[in-house]
Amino acid sequence: MSSDASATPTPATEHSADIVIMGAGAAGISVAASLRRRRPSLSITIVDPADTHYYQPAWTLVGAGEFDQARTARPMSSVIPEGVTWLQVAVTAFAPEHQQVLLSDGRRLSYRYLIVAPGLQLNWEAIDGLTETLGRNGVTSNYRFDLAPYTWSLVNQFSGGNALFTQPPMPIKCAGAPQKAMYLSADTWRSRGLLDKTKIEFHLVAPALFGVKDYIPALMEYVKRYNISLNHLSHLRAVDGERRVARFEIFDADGQSQFVDKPFDLLHVVPPQSAPDVLRASPLADAAGWCEVDHATLRHPRFANVFGLGDAISAPNAKTAAAARKQAVVVAENLLAAMDGRPLPLHYDGYGACPLTVEHGKIVLAEFGYGGKLLPTFPIDGTHANRFAWVLKKYVLPKVYWDYMLRGREWLAQPSRPGHR
Repeated sequence: MSSDASATPTPATEHSADIVIMGAGAAGISVAASLRRRRPSLSITIVDPADTHYYQPAWTLVGAGEFDQARTARPMSSVIPEGVTWLQVAVTAFAPEHQQVLLSDGRRLSYRYLIVAPGLQLNWEAIDGLTETLGRNGVTSNYRFDLAPYTWSLVNQFSGGNALFTQPPMPIKCAGAPQKAMYLSADTWRSRGLLDKTKIEFHLVAPALFGVKDYIPALMEYVKRYNISLNHLSHLRAVDGERRVARFEIFDADGQSQFVDKPFDLLHVVPPQSAPDVLRASPLADAAGWCEVDHATLRHPRFANVFGLGDAISAPNAKTAAAARKQAVVVAENLLAAMDGRPLPLHYDGYGACPLTVEHGKIVLAEFGYGGKLLPTFPIDGTHANRFAWVLKKYVLPKVYWDYMLRGREWLAQPSRPGHR
């Protein structure tokens, strides 16, 4: 079977593997490919019920009319690494004390090592009335493949009125995505002379516009350019699509809150997010429901043969595909070292990247690690908007994702080793 051939999901019988990976998203596929490249003799099984793999970082561009939706999806069978077994079922429970996971067809899957990479759970139903009106009545979200084109339809047809954009409590996948949608929409309306007829509001639960202060000045320049009203400590609680009214719970500095109804012509919603319920209820979870890992080695502190990466782990890094790209190398190297009885050689520094699309053709390229430390990859000033980062996001990174990251070709992915920089 060549690397371009399509995989066929294996029926879930009683099964065991050297390594079991829960999740076939960016993190799961990348670490599987990295492991196969290092040690082809290993038996690796990926468990994931999905039949399609998505390149989610481009959905912001789809919602801005800058990217073809079809180019963000491929059959799952086409991205499963050569030689890796794929069970197209779901994990329903973890039994780490027995080195097993339970599957949705009732079977048990045994492993020597387990890698947890399920991604995040989007809790649309946590906002009253939202699921009933998504995709109509001017309510959309770039966080869903099928809705990103609707975002562009709404933006493209917009002739003025109230445009509301929301951001739920952290953590969420790609923390900058809620405001990316807002800036690109505003830039479209600016270019068409519609800003004077438009009231743009950003409702975010966080007390700051972005989690790393170095990037806030550049973002505030665009907030002012587009005359955006920032509403901090504002939590979307309900949507009445037929009436086109959004209800927010707005908190003051003392923690007291009041409910405020806002009419809208366009509402871009980002739902609250969490680790999947199956992980939250498992022995692998920490008190907040995330897969507990050592923040440097990405190894579970209580189960030595369990590693985690991607959006559902407890490490306090930005939940982005760029983070998974770095984490995959750390987990692959450290897991093999553990398997061989060697010290774990690599440390993850918390790297994540968030290309903040502030206008069509320009991006504030936020790259940072643990504690907000700036970790630039390229010799540019990422704290200011630039065209290089736009070219990178729109033209380069999609190819890097499909042709490098998912195939174990670790472009700019080497992390630090303890005691080295």
